[in-house]
Amino acid sequence: MAEKTYVMTLAEKKQLEAELEEYKLVRRPEVVERIKIARSYGDLSENSEYEAAKDEQAFVEGQIQILETKIRYAEIVDSDAVANDEVAIGKTVVVQEVGTSDKDTYHIVGAAGADIFSGKISNESPIAQALIGKKVGDKVAIESPAGSYSVEILSVEKTS
Repeated sequence: MAEKTYVMTLAEKKQLEAELEEYKLVRRPEVVERIKIARSYGDLSENSEYEAAKDEQAFVEGQIQILETKIRYAEIVDSDAVANDEVAIGKTVVVQEVGTSDKDTYHIVGAAGADIFSGKISNESPIAQALIGKKVGDKVAIESPAGSYSVEILSVEKTS
């Protein structure tokens, strides 16, 4: 079975590598120390500190595995390889809903870097799927759970 690839920019990969380093060099040793301290309290059968530390250890180790997999199977995309005014991963796009003055700004990233609260949307999201490959001035139909609407692409810039 072929492994899933994780589409991302080089900057996103570097961010994942930094996060992995944080987990391995800071979080993991902290958890090991907490387990050691909790063990010193004696009876482990009713030791809530020990149980909490073991739970955190499982979480940290899981995060390390996830990050290592994403980094190992990263597929780096170069937003410079597409036209300056074309929407692609690694670009920031400003759109305006047709017939309104509502404007939205989206940073299109790989799924691994998506964070809707920061305006970073996954290339796999319906909005990004509709926008990728389009250019400034294009009108695009967006399908959403609330219904369909149209936007016009006002600007496209490389995300720094």
